[in-house]
Amino acid sequence: MAIACAGLGCHMMPHGMTIRVDAATAFDPDACVCCGPLMDLDAIEPPDPVIIIEVQSPSTRSVDSGLKLARYFGLKSLKHYLIVDSVRRVVIHHRGAEGGLIVTRIATQATLDLTPPGLSLPVLELLADFSPASDDA
Repeated sequence: MAIACAGLGCHMMPHGMTIRVDAATAFDPDACVCCGPLMDLDAIEPPDPVIIIEVQSPSTRSVDSGLKLARYFGLKSLKHYLIVDSVRRVVIHHRGAEGGLIVTRIATQATLDLTPPGLSLPVLELLADFSPASDDA
């Protein structure tokens, strides 16, 4: 919804997409945002994700904030990596910066500025979209 409201040439890819970080390694995030033309309906690997979203659980916490964080930012297209912790009700926002740096913020109620691509996303909306109850619906 936020992507459409912003009028961006981007689209949300749901769970089930595979992000290839190198020839031998791929991860399955909970969602991602890609910009540009729509993918072929049979494709499962978006070519250039700009935003990747993982919903954290106790069993994935160390992998999401360690291995995946480092590997995802090896992708030239990636600008933002969001880790949603619906138990603690926070979103951990990792943003790629100049010189290969990664800037990290922990947000509880703010609106995230995801530029590029130019998306503003309320944290509470993100927490509601990726709460455990929404997985059962």
